[in-house]
Order: sequence, then C-alpha cells, then structure tokens
Amino acid sequence: MARIVKKEVLNDEVIRFTIKSPDIARRAKPGQFIILRIDERGERVPFTISDTSEDGNVSIIVQVVGGTTMRMKNLEEGDGFLDFVGPLGNPTELDGYEGKNVCVIGGGLGTAIAYPQAKYLNKVGANVDVIMGFRNKDIIILEDELKNSCDNLYIITDDGSNGRKGFVTDILKENIENGKKYDLVIAIGPLIMMKNVAKITKEHDIYTIVSMNSIMVDGTGMCGCCRLTYDGEMKFACVDGPDFDASKVDFDEAMARARMYRQQEQLTKEKAHKCNLTGEVRNGKI
Repeated sequence: MARIVKKEVLNDEVIRFTIKSPDIARRAKPGQFIILRIDERGERVPFTISDTSEDGNVSIIVQVVGGTTMRMKNLEEGDGFLDFVGPLGNPTELDGYEGKNVCVIGGGLGTAIAYPQAKYLNKVGANVDVIMGFRNKDIIILEDELKNSCDNLYIITDDGSNGRKGFVTDILKENIENGKKYDLVIAIGPLIMMKNVAKITKEHDIYTIVSMNSIMVDGTGMCGCCRLTYDGEMKFACVDGPDFDASKVDFDEAMARARMYRQQEQLTKEKAHKCNLTGEVRNGKI
C-alpha cells in the first residue's frame, strides 16, 4: 500500500497528492509516469510524475473529471493506493541543453507535466522560458514553482482574467518574431494546443517535443489503447513515449481517437455517486 503523506487542493478541480514511494522516487526522471489503482475494484489510471523528493516521496497532480478521480478526491492523508507502479515510459531527452535556449509550454493540467522538465533544465543550466496557458485565473497552478524554475515566466488566459488574453501560441510566436532563438521547445497540454505549437515551430525549424499522454490501461504496450501514428508507423505512448518529435505525430488522428471516449467518460462520471453511509465516492461501473 502506497500511503498519501500530503494532500493539497490547488483549485476546485485539481489536487496534488504526495505519496511515499522510495523506489519510484529514487529512479524517476522527468517525463515518466505511474499507474495506480485505488483498490481491488478500481481501474488502472496513469498519472505523470510531477515531482520527487530525496526523502522518498512522489507527487502527482490530479484533475477531478471522472469516476476514479472523484473517488481520489475523497481520499485523505494516511489513506493509500493498492497499486502504485512505476516509473513507466521513457524519460524526456533533456541532456545536452546546458547554456541553450529552451521554451517549455504547459496548457492547463499539462503544466503539471511541464514543471519537472523546466525544473531539470533550469538545474542543469539551460536558459528556460516557460509559457503557461489556462482558461481563467482561477485554475492557474504551480505559478510559484515554475517561477523558481525558469528565467522568464509567461502566463496567459483564454478570457484575459490574468491580465493577458489569448493562447500560449501567441506568446511563442511573439518571442520567435522578436528574435528569440530556441534550441528546443517542449509542449504539453491539449492535443489541439500541441498541434498548433508544432505548426509554428516547424515553420522555424525548431526541434519540438510533445507528450502524448493518452488513454492507457496496462502501461506495457499490450492493450493498444494508447496507439498513435508516428512518422507513418504505429507507436504506443506508454512504451515508445510518452514523448515524441512533434513534427512526426499525426495529431488529427490522435484527436479523433480522443473524441471516441468522451461519451463513455461522461457516462462514468454521471454514474459516480457518494455513499450516504460512508461518504465514499464509488464508481458506477463497479
């Protein structure tokens, strides 16, 4: 049982859990993920590792959107997960960028995945710009953490409630047009955001990495749920990624696949309910 040692509510939709898992904390690198299961009835759900500590803790950031995450919202410090497996996936290739210019872009909850990338690059001496995009100011997360992990932090919101209205691609395009020469761009967030970032960087011949954190079940490439077309070939995000060269990803296919699960995800959320006796949120599928 992997125990929760800290629970932090970052906003109405997002919670950060810190879990005691010394083996994973010791081996995890930026870009890798874990798969957890709450109990014997629970489904397997992947979460990217947001941070680790020397005392053996692993942090994950969870958006409450479906049956399992609704159950997770009800967990408290001292509770635990029956299964907490990792680190899985390949680490992001971040070596060799000492003294180079790097732009790390996070869209929404993708900011939680972008944070360890920016933190590592800043630590090894890269010149790091971070662009964070959110729907509005109320759901901004990790602002202080990212401010301490980069040279320049840009925050933009869809509705302008944080002072700047627009999208992450607006700032990226402005920086490039104003003479900023990036050696690497890392984009993590909604598929449409990553697609649009890739379009801009391709025009300027900037190597760009995207994180294809799609539907995963077993995390070993056997189920095929996370498959995508990459450079004309089938790949699996869980074992071949989750990071890929943005210029070779078929984003249109990936977005079509993501839409296939929306009805099932909504049904699962609608079926979730809270037990009147225990207050536990249960998944209606079980």
